[in-house]
Amino acid sequence: MGSDNTKKTEHQNIQLLMKLMRSLCWVILPALLLASSAFAQEEKPKRNASAPGAKVYIVRPTDGKTVKRKFKVIFGLTGMGICPAGLTAGDGTPFPNSGHHHLLIDHAELPALDVPLIGDKPTDIMHFGKGQTEVMLDLPPGKHTLQLIFADYAHVPHNPPVISKKITVTVED
Repeated sequence: MGSDNTKKTEHQNIQLLMKLMRSLCWVILPALLLASSAFAQEEKPKRNASAPGAKVYIVRPTDGKTVKRKFKVIFGLTGMGICPAGLTAGDGTPFPNSGHHHLLIDHAELPALDVPLIGDKPTDIMHFGKGQTEVMLDLPPGKHTLQLIFADYAHVPHNPPVISKKITVTVED
């Protein structure tokens, strides 16, 4: 008989716990929704200034070039310096006139330039957050476009944005 009472007590405790959890859900869920909507309405990140006359460009390959399936892309930059993503001065401020490259492959239009550049897949927007200045690409045969955007420590393009000319390459079969 003692075990029946124990089972009854355990069952009551589980029911009480479930009731408490349902009650908490009604408190926590609206709070989470409110917090997420407040986050969504936050101001966009501050865009750091680019250096006057700064330019980013693709050194190689050149526009209109026919390339093998695997080919090297070399990035060029004048007027600003390379700095890994996330790196800031001791006080948390970004290093002025610095940033890292982002390579757009086959983008018909530029992405939003007032928010961090985020790619859905590695070939969408390639991030070079370690400060890399070249990459080996392996693209399928056909025509492809390449374009660089230089962005700050938080992946946000500078103001005004430093963007290369879009080039077209043809990858051989």
